Amino acid sequence: MTITLSATLAANEDIERRRRAGERVLHLAFGEAGLPVHPALRDRLAAASGHNGYGPVAGAAALREAAAGYWARRGLPTDPELVVCGPGSKPLLYALLLALGGDIVLPVPSWVSYAAQAALVGSRPLLVPPPPGEGGVPDPGRVAAEVRRARAAGRTVASVLVTLPDNPTGRLATPGSLARLVEVARELDLTIISDEIYRDLVHDPAPPFTSPADLAPERTVVTTGLSKSLALGGWRIGVARLPAGAYALRGKLLAVASEIWSAPAAPVQEAAAYAFGEPPELVERVALSRRLHGTLARAVHERFAAAGAGAPRPQGGFYLYPDLGHLGLGGSAEVARLLLEEHGIGVLPGHAFGDDPGAARVRVAVSLLHGDSPEQRLTALTSDDPLRLPWIAADLDHLSRGLRALASGRA
Repeated sequence: MTITLSATLAANEDIERRRRAGERVLHLAFGEAGLPVHPALRDRLAAASGHNGYGPVAGAAALREAAAGYWARRGLPTDPELVVCGPGSKPLLYALLLALGGDIVLPVPSWVSYAAQAALVGSRPLLVPPPPGEGGVPDPGRVAAEVRRARAAGRTVASVLVTLPDNPTGRLATPGSLARLVEVARELDLTIISDEIYRDLVHDPAPPFTSPADLAPERTVVTTGLSKSLALGGWRIGVARLPAGAYALRGKLLAVASEIWSAPAAPVQEAAAYAFGEPPELVERVALSRRLHGTLARAVHERFAAAGAGAPRPQGGFYLYPDLGHLGLGGSAEVARLLLEEHGIGVLPGHAFGDDPGAARVRVAVSLLHGDSPEQRLTALTSDDPLRLPWIAADLDHLSRGLRALASGRA
């Protein structure tokens, strides 16, 4: 098996290397939240820094109870005993693949690590595109057909994964698509894994959010963490909510966890328990983050649209997925190369997300536009009009110039 560095991490390292060499590169390739840590969380982490024991494999009781309360406030009553914590939701997803076994249905395009993790555990993913205009949820009708075909060929298909809202498209699946997928999952006895790491960053929180766990609580595992909503990616903490009564799955998941990470870092767990308790100052921070990410995602979308790119309007997180095929420049790798090397704009090619390499779609992340220093990022976070801040306006102008030059064939 050939294992390569994650496309997102590789792009981030390449762009940082170019910047250190003095190149002007607009960094739109890495999905980091790009905001400072809230002081209350820093204080909690510092106060807990003396706690150096391993602790329970499932995670500290205080964190599991806080996570259960987080889900309960979103209409998902949760038994703390069926919450499992890990060093990020990414390791938890990997452990779930090991615990569930069999092949998995993935949306395509989808986050680069899903298919890579499946390959690492020996699973052959079934790649199914979403309904037109949506993202993160494979088309239910095609899921049913693909699973039946695979099973007829002797394969074991055990699960289907959804991302709400989606990375890379920034789109949120409709409740109707989720309801149809749940019907298929029940009919074919599939476990649903719902990656909801961006749930609290849906740009318009007014419409009710639908999780598969609302519709099929008996077969849905939900994962989330604090890397996106509270910009704690480097702290590495995630939680998984298992279905009621899923003690056999819990046992398998803990067995895997015990051999890979033993237990999440104790000081981080204490800070995370405070965060999942959602005190007012952190609720306010998440609301400000949601507003800023949405403002920048819409602004970048407008600039791609002005260049003629087709791209559904982003609905959550900090991504969009424009199609530059109208320019006739080649597939996603060539378009990403031209943007970076000739116009100083770093994006990720769509083929890294499982998309057709011949399509000219790229994943654009807007979260590193907030600023280069903590002071700039905090100013952007609290600004009523962040697009007028000089450093953000300059980056958006750089993007517009680069897209115009790309369209005209000029370096």
